[in-house]
Amino acid sequence: MTQSLILTKYFFLLIFFGVLLGIVSCGNNAKVYEAPISGQPQKVSAARGETTNADSSALADDEVQRLLQEHNRVRLAVGVGPVSWSSDLAEYAQQWAGQLAGSGCRMEHRPTEGEWKGIYGENLFTGTAGYYDVGDGVEAWESEKRYFKGDAVTLANVQQVGHYTQLVWRRTTQVGCGKAECQGRIILVCNYAPPGNVVDEVPY
Repeated sequence: MTQSLILTKYFFLLIFFGVLLGIVSCGNNAKVYEAPISGQPQKVSAARGETTNADSSALADDEVQRLLQEHNRVRLAVGVGPVSWSSDLAEYAQQWAGQLAGSGCRMEHRPTEGEWKGIYGENLFTGTAGYYDVGDGVEAWESEKRYFKGDAVTLANVQQVGHYTQLVWRRTTQVGCGKAECQGRIILVCNYAPPGNVVDEVPY
């Protein structure tokens, strides 16, 4: 085999495994859901180009209730039991929401290793502050239901339905969320335990 052919095969394998690792790094999280930027009037708590810290954007009591109601509404629709609110998960989610806001509104899931390693299921949403609220985040994740055919979760379909399947994962019993604002947008992070979207398993 010629040296050029060996190098070609080597680079192809590097690209293939790079793509595969990129998919696996989302793990049970699917892609990030970004709502379109709205032209509606905004109620922005952070000045343009600035970010707020995690504590100043933490969820209000009514937002916690809304998130819990919306999660359990979606779960009830398919006959799985309700989730309860976890203050530990909420603190965990708030830390990541603040980290994203403090990093220039970067939208990405927790990594698979290192200081910020993710150990729970995770859904992310971002949208214009003052137009989108936390309930819109859950509704956006729920909207993937139209693509779900009742199949087991795979590396191929988790990118399209992973937010929804995490919402309705039967073995998930707890949820906790955090919120931050950055450059006129809200960042919503919800974490789930036990995590859902286990490959080759059905959600319910």
